[in-house]
Amino acid sequence: MKNNNLKIPKHVGIILDGNRRWAQDHNLPKFEGHKAGYEKLKEISEYAIDLGVEYVSAYIFSTENWNRNKDEVKYLLDLALWVATKEVKKVHKQGIRIRFLGSKLGLGDKLLNAIEKAEKLTMKNSRGTLALCFNYGGQQEIVESVNKLLKLGSEIVTQKQFENELYAPDIPPVDLIIRTSGEQRLSNFMLWRASYAELYFVNQHWPAFSKGDFDIALAEYADRQRRFGS
Repeated sequence: MKNNNLKIPKHVGIILDGNRRWAQDHNLPKFEGHKAGYEKLKEISEYAIDLGVEYVSAYIFSTENWNRNKDEVKYLLDLALWVATKEVKKVHKQGIRIRFLGSKLGLGDKLLNAIEKAEKLTMKNSRGTLALCFNYGGQQEIVESVNKLLKLGSEIVTQKQFENELYAPDIPPVDLIIRTSGEQRLSNFMLWRASYAELYFVNQHWPAFSKGDFDIALAEYADRQRRFGS
């Protein structure tokens, strides 16, 4: 879809729901659902940036996901490491900056070092930003921000000071949040940045979500009147 008159959101957040259900529907192991989900993320994020979206944030591993089966958790951690060490090279060649948003708690040094190197490699890229919300929880982000300010000895905190202590404070508020697989809730995603986000829910499982589906979401967003409390 190329429509120069269409209102394009600056920041799109995506809750990638339904990878495991998609795999089950196709009689595949759940790991194949996560793999297909990542391939779909590459496709949709590149497409979004081509359309003029400056930031795409993807909810790929929540703080609650640690409660899943150990083998599945290990697969997701290994996938994150692979993205940060191998796939990041492709992202870099495309001129896309990559950012990881999430808590460092529970992540090993190997993965943390890979994340740091991936962000450093792509930090000067300006075509668009892909923000991967990994080991992320909106409530945890707020708690960690408060604790940072307390350590600084802050007594009265402004909104700007608080926002400066969020994960990746350069990432702006979300304009549009898309959630797949028929669920209609935020599930602890971008709680601070989503304060005035438009919400769009679709029934397709994430690996089945298409560029056409993304076009429909953008058209729906363009038709809405954002009031910001006015």
